[in-house]
Amino acid sequence: MNCIIVEDDKFSAKIIEGFIERTEGINLCGTFYNAVDAINMLSRPESEPIDLIFLDIEMPEMSGIDFLKALTSIPQVIIYSSQEKYALESYEYDVTDYLHKPVQYGRFIKAISRVRDRIDKKEKPVKKSTEIFIKNNSALVRMKYDDIMWIEAMENYVIINTLTEKYTIHFTMKAIEEKMPSDKFFRVHRSFIVNISKIKAIEDNSIIIKTESGNKFIPVGKSYRDKLLDEINLITK
Repeated sequence: MNCIIVEDDKFSAKIIEGFIERTEGINLCGTFYNAVDAINMLSRPESEPIDLIFLDIEMPEMSGIDFLKALTSIPQVIIYSSQEKYALESYEYDVTDYLHKPVQYGRFIKAISRVRDRIDKKEKPVKKSTEIFIKNNSALVRMKYDDIMWIEAMENYVIINTLTEKYTIHFTMKAIEEKMPSDKFFRVHRSFIVNISKIKAIEDNSIIIKTESGNKFIPVGKSYRDKLLDEINLITK
């Protein structure tokens, strides 16, 4: 993890340098005693990518806040200052942590742990679910999203329709809508949610879905029609 220190006080900078030296996995690429020099370094194409900046707030020429405003791309930032009054403003720039001088090594390590947690979350791929479990009597039935054709409201229940099966569960339409992936399912009526990929045609105020027994006509509510047309890949004259 490459880092730099931006601090006008040499004594404070030395303390942070010492903490970095004691901590595995952190590579100090430079210490800058004013923000202008740090910006110049970061803007050079040949410079190493910086993952973390240790930043003081109160500096001559350019404050730490002004430094953050000047950056087009902000890496992770740990701010440390003798003044707590800047904490709220600094978090507007999504800083990772705010340390109060004099910084203790234990607090420094806690801040580094937060940095590493953020890096892990950013690098860890988000697994996109392709299925859902539905309670059917006393069993939990695994169901792929692609197998669901449409969902229909019936009083305090909803009916989940596949090509060959129907499952009735005690759920509201609002709750089931929130459970289903919005890139696959669209609510077209107060009583119907459809799998967009199963739509065969849209005629007037109805959606046609092909089933084993023929075509299923699903009404499209007036308040949902425009949003539906925006959602599908529509080609018109």
